[in-house]
Amino acid sequence: MDATRPAPGDQESLTLRLTEHALGYLHSAALRVAARIGIADHLADGPRTPEELAAHTGVSATHLQRALRLLATREVFREDKDGAFHLTPAAEFLRSDAPTSMRDGVIMLTDETFWKPAGQLEDTVRAGHTVFEEIFGAPFFDHLARLPRAGEAFDTGMAGLSDSEDDVVAAACTFPATGTVVDIGGGRGGLLRRVLLRHPGLTGVLYDQEAVLRHHHLDDPALAGRWEARPGDFFASVPDGGDVYLLKRILHDWSDEDCLRILRACRAAMKDGSRLLAIDAVIVRDNAPDLGKTLDVLMMTSLNGRERGEQEFRRLLAEAGLRLTRVLPTPSAMSIVEATAV
Repeated sequence: MDATRPAPGDQESLTLRLTEHALGYLHSAALRVAARIGIADHLADGPRTPEELAAHTGVSATHLQRALRLLATREVFREDKDGAFHLTPAAEFLRSDAPTSMRDGVIMLTDETFWKPAGQLEDTVRAGHTVFEEIFGAPFFDHLARLPRAGEAFDTGMAGLSDSEDDVVAAACTFPATGTVVDIGGGRGGLLRRVLLRHPGLTGVLYDQEAVLRHHHLDDPALAGRWEARPGDFFASVPDGGDVYLLKRILHDWSDEDCLRILRACRAAMKDGSRLLAIDAVIVRDNAPDLGKTLDVLMMTSLNGRERGEQEFRRLLAEAGLRLTRVLPTPSAMSIVEATAV
C-alpha cells in the first residue's frame, strides 16, 4: 500500500485538518481582537458574559462571543455552560499586568506591518525577496522610522516578547565575574537588565538608535552606576573593548551580507578574550514543529532576513573572523551561539 495515500476513513479527517490550516489566519485575527480590547484584563476578577464584557469595552456582545468562542477551541479563554468566559493559563499572559505579559507582543505580531506581507507570501516566494517595500513604500525599518505609531508598536511589542524570555536566556549564558557586557541593538535593555541583576560584578552598555534608547528599562536602583546607554549604528561600528557582546534577535533580521557587516563591526571592537553571543533560533533540519521555522517565514515576508542552522552560523562567523565555539539551548525558542575571535 502506498504510504502517502490516506487509509480508508482517514480522508475526511485529513481534509478537515487542511481546511483548519487554511483558515488559521482567523485565529490570529481573533487573538488580536482579544488583545486590543483587553479582554484578559476584564476577566482578571472572574468570569464575565459577553454582554458584561461588551458593556465594559464598547463592542458588540454577539460578535465578541463568536471571536472568543473560536479562541476557546485553542485553550485561550474558556466558555462555560452558562456562556461566561474564563481566563485560562494561556490567557493569563494576555493580561497587561502579567509579570511576563504577551499582550503587546501579540498586538505587534498581528499588526498590518507583518500581516499584509504575509498575505503576499506567494509574491515573495516568486520574487526571491520581500515585497514589503512594494506594499508600504519603504523597507521595514525605514517604514517604522517614518511612522511613529508603527515604530512605537514594534518597540513595545519587542520589549514584551523579550520579557518572556530574557531571564531564561540570561541564566543560560556564561558571563565572567567582572567586565563589560555590550548589548548591540538591545532595544529597551530588558536582556541587559537581567544580566546585570544576575551578575553584580558586571557593567553594561546598551547600544541602539537614540529614539529607542529614550524608552530604556535600566533605571533600577540595583543597577545604579553600572550601565550607560550609547546611541549608534551597528552597521558602522560598535563600542570597543567589551568582554561579552550580545546580539539578541538581530542577525535574523538581515541578509547574510548585512549580517557580515554587523559581525565585522563586532570583530573590530573585540579585544583578546572577548566573546560574542548571538541569540536567535537555531534551525534543525527535521519535520518537528518549531517556532523558529515559523519565525523564518516571518523574516522572509517582512524583511530579507532568515533563521539559520548551526552550519550557517558557523560559516557566517568564520567569514567575519570569528569561530563558533558552542551552541547552547535555552527553555525559550532562542539558542545561544557563542563565538570568539580567530
